[in-house]
Amino acid sequence: MINLFQPQVGAEELDAVAAVFEDHWLGHGPRTKAFEAAFAEHLGVAPEHVLFINSGTSGLFLAVESLDLQDGDEVVLPSLSFLAAANAVVGSRGRPVFCDVDPRTLNPTAKDVAAALTDRTKAVVVLHYGGYPGDIVEIARLCRERGVTLIEDAACSVASRVDGRAVGTFGDLAMWSFDAMKVLVTGDGGMIYVKDAEQAARVRRLAYHGLTQSSGFGYAKVSARWWELDIPEPGRRVIGNDLTAAIGSVQLRRLPEMVRRRREIVALYDRELAGFDGLLTPPALPAGHESTHYFYWVQMDPAIRDQVAGDLLADDIYTTFRYAPLHKVPAYTTAVGAPAADLRASDWVSDRTLCLPLHPGLSDDDVRTVVASLRKAVERRRSETAA
Repeated sequence: MINLFQPQVGAEELDAVAAVFEDHWLGHGPRTKAFEAAFAEHLGVAPEHVLFINSGTSGLFLAVESLDLQDGDEVVLPSLSFLAAANAVVGSRGRPVFCDVDPRTLNPTAKDVAAALTDRTKAVVVLHYGGYPGDIVEIARLCRERGVTLIEDAACSVASRVDGRAVGTFGDLAMWSFDAMKVLVTGDGGMIYVKDAEQAARVRRLAYHGLTQSSGFGYAKVSARWWELDIPEPGRRVIGNDLTAAIGSVQLRRLPEMVRRRREIVALYDRELAGFDGLLTPPALPAGHESTHYFYWVQMDPAIRDQVAGDLLADDIYTTFRYAPLHKVPAYTTAVGAPAADLRASDWVSDRTLCLPLHPGLSDDDVRTVVASLRKAVERRRSETAA
């Protein structure tokens, strides 16, 4: 089977885990701090503004919870988002308001976001689809002008930049995912960035039960009764640990080579599919934009898309469409009273788009196998439709 995703882990990661075992400290500790510091340097921000957590989803929940939403407060997000973003909004008493996207980049534009803003809007959550930065510069400007918090869901954009600036640092908060299907993997894990120092300290507390002290062992050095609790407000336990942080540190060092290979695979797909009638490939990146290249998507006649996916699966090639439009999910619409949305571009995309395998473990021959199967399937299904 040619997989859609495949983690790239090996001897270096195993050695890093073995070193953690030898030190007998598996939880949140020095390797976690080292990973946070290295990731902060990668972003170009101070370490105290980032926190290693157990998942990108936890980062979304922490970010939205820190807004202290009241019943009926609205959060705008693209319908083509992972469901965790909508869950975070609903779970924090907010009401999701879905906006449309550009049909070719699958990212919302500033115009799409502006059309969904109301006087009840408290925040905007922007997904960088497939690692493409999208219209983040203009969206950030819009949010500043309107006094609305901007949260960047950079789950699949760990190496994406605009004019050298890391995606995730344009808004007020951001998170990245390091689960087994992502570009940088730790098995499970994520990182959250908070621009405001006071809010960052609060998020750090909320991520560890609401405690002001992160470790009783460390607190023993400054307090005679280190076991006593100081909890300004209750939180949960979603912090990362030294086992997964050790893997993450290795993966972060390897990130440039992994993204380089992804870029090569994307270029090969582009060459092999160039000029193929009836199939659209991702648009070129604007000047100054760098993508992590998490997804490679193609778009075709909706009458054949599902059959093409089935044909590829029969050839042991797994494809999918991400992400299913959330404005059609009752749990986020009728169940919470979210406004009905006429999102024609999102509907157009969801009927026509298919994500192809993309990971550094693919050989050039694997890519050509995918292309050959795709071409055959599209030609066959188009012929049947024409007949």
